[in-house]
Amino acid sequence: MPKSNILENRKSSCPSNESKVPFSSNCVRLSGYEWIFVGIITLALFCFGPTLWERIEKFEPEPDFRLPYELSNDYWLYSRYCRWAISKYETLVIGDSVIWGHYVSQNNTLSHYLNQMIGRDQFANLGVDGIHPVALSGLLKYYGRDISGKKVVLHFNPLWMSSSKQDLQSTKEFHFNHPKLAPQFIPKIPCYKDPYSRRFSAVTQRYAPFLNWTSHLKITYFENMDIPTWTLEHPYENPAGAVTLELPILVNDNQNEHISWTEKRITKKDFPWVKLETSLQWHFFRRSVELLTERGNSVFVLVGPFNEHMLKGESIGTYRKMKSKIEVWLQQNNIAYYMPPTLPSEWYVDASHPMSEGYTMLAKQLFENESFRTSILAP
Repeated sequence: MPKSNILENRKSSCPSNESKVPFSSNCVRLSGYEWIFVGIITLALFCFGPTLWERIEKFEPEPDFRLPYELSNDYWLYSRYCRWAISKYETLVIGDSVIWGHYVSQNNTLSHYLNQMIGRDQFANLGVDGIHPVALSGLLKYYGRDISGKKVVLHFNPLWMSSSKQDLQSTKEFHFNHPKLAPQFIPKIPCYKDPYSRRFSAVTQRYAPFLNWTSHLKITYFENMDIPTWTLEHPYENPAGAVTLELPILVNDNQNEHISWTEKRITKKDFPWVKLETSLQWHFFRRSVELLTERGNSVFVLVGPFNEHMLKGESIGTYRKMKSKIEVWLQQNNIAYYMPPTLPSEWYVDASHPMSEGYTMLAKQLFENESFRTSILAP
């Protein structure tokens, strides 16, 4: 073939300047109007998605309901549950796993026995497993905004002051429960070492219902993973099929419910209690009391019952002095309270969790307490 023909063929096979693809090699391009349409849809989803989802997703708590353990970090659902409980119950019982009932089924918790004794559903279990006073303060401030004008039983577990580590004072990094609820910048939590990007994300999420809603979807339906990560773990499953619109059923593993701390052979301990005056956990618990009071709630504080049978050495005397100082603060601030006596040793599972028999006795003690009857049971 002549050389001139070869050159002509090459020229004809090369695209002209007019046929070159503009901008990029993307398969799909949107026009200006189409981008406006996408923007409107995205904005509508951002503003109204969480509200519309509440109409779609089934949420009908049964009596003695408590937040499922698997959803302990689902603060969007906790906020939704708060609104539901406020509309149905006169009194909200708030606290950590002692209130939630870590070693008992949901019909053996403190709120259950209180309802049983009064003969009607007055007490709602708003306990969260693993929540400590620092995190609880954030939970109430940002996700319990609707709790106002109610009767509230607020539990304080002294276990959170049993060491500098539990009190979050340790300067060594410590991965504690519910870090997103803790202060991200001020005041500084010594053991909290998360990067600033994660801290900014936690702060932003507190004020953006859309972000809380998407977090709810991840926790509830995608094993707390984003969709790309979830698809890698489940390559043959459709992500849309994972969204069942039904919340996980609470499964209670109570095989250790009736095994006491002595049967487990847990040894007595000399707890290195932190000073009440410098305790971070106590500081934030007081914040919770003040916040709930400012919102017009009638607050009753339940302290303990801590398993004093488990203490040895100087920790017994230190703990009792600390309790006396707590009592003084409650009295000075006109806060109704009850410090129950230590339960029988065989009714504790560990340092702070009672068995079902312990919850039964505690409910009876509360009903016999004059302050409880006046502030909580009175019409």
